[in-house]
Amino acid sequence: MSEFPPFPDADAALAKRRIVLVTGPSGAGRSSSLKVLEDAGFEAIDNLPIRLLPALLEGAGQDRPVALGIDARTRDFSTNGLMDLLGHLRARDDLTVEMLYLDCAPDVLLRRFSETRRRHPLAEGGPPVAGIEREQELLRPLRARADVLIDTTNLNIHELRGEVERWFSPDGQHFLTVLVQSFSYKRGLPRSVDMVYDCRFLRNPYWDASLRTANGLDPRVAAYVGQDPRFDAFADQVFGLSELLLPAYKQEGKSNISIAFGCTGGQHRSVSMAQDHAKRLAQLGWQVSIRHRELDRQNEDKAQM
Repeated sequence: MSEFPPFPDADAALAKRRIVLVTGPSGAGRSSSLKVLEDAGFEAIDNLPIRLLPALLEGAGQDRPVALGIDARTRDFSTNGLMDLLGHLRARDDLTVEMLYLDCAPDVLLRRFSETRRRHPLAEGGPPVAGIEREQELLRPLRARADVLIDTTNLNIHELRGEVERWFSPDGQHFLTVLVQSFSYKRGLPRSVDMVYDCRFLRNPYWDASLRTANGLDPRVAAYVGQDPRFDAFADQVFGLSELLLPAYKQEGKSNISIAFGCTGGQHRSVSMAQDHAKRLAQLGWQVSIRHRELDRQNEDKAQM
């Protein structure tokens, strides 16, 4: 029997829900940081009224980490109210609560507002510098209580992402998610796609009567497309390009990449290629999701009948 007592709180600590309050002066990078946290798996919510936060955290199964953006524009905001809420949340045994404060030099904030021609939310119709000074004074007590303080004065967007990930992503990792999709050229290119490959040169199962009504998810269709003598070289070279580019995109700080394969109807060749490519990327450890645009539309139409 061990001489040492058990650690009764170890399991509870592991099960605690993580809450990150993100605040700081306008223009310092709060919105960008929330996007980074969302990519890291947090449920990111901006400018939720403070009085609604306790209700948000209640309920069974609510174990996803939460990143909450709070600034002086938040409804019912007050420095004292937020300090009281912070103390209340930290007293709970089921939560791990941290405050991330994004700070920035006033002259850089002023330049950012001037470049974007945005009106400072606390300027009240006056010059931005007045709003900047007022906000920094208002937030000073929160800055003193911050668990993590990131000065964004000399950071670009990629460096800011790296800092936030270092503190809040699992093991400080940066994640790149890859969406692989198929589509029909008849309906146009998908929105916001990064790389597009045309599969219309491959042999077309449409001309085989036994395969015409099937789609690229059917092993028979995949085998038919794969028998094209150009298929292997095409699939290998596309995969090689992804092997080269995805690590570079990740290093650059991108959080998602979309790769699309198109054919005439978006049912056979593009679906087969998308399936093959997504499988290869997943085997390398990339976070891959897949979408077949035209097949999804067909399923939605059937559901509405």
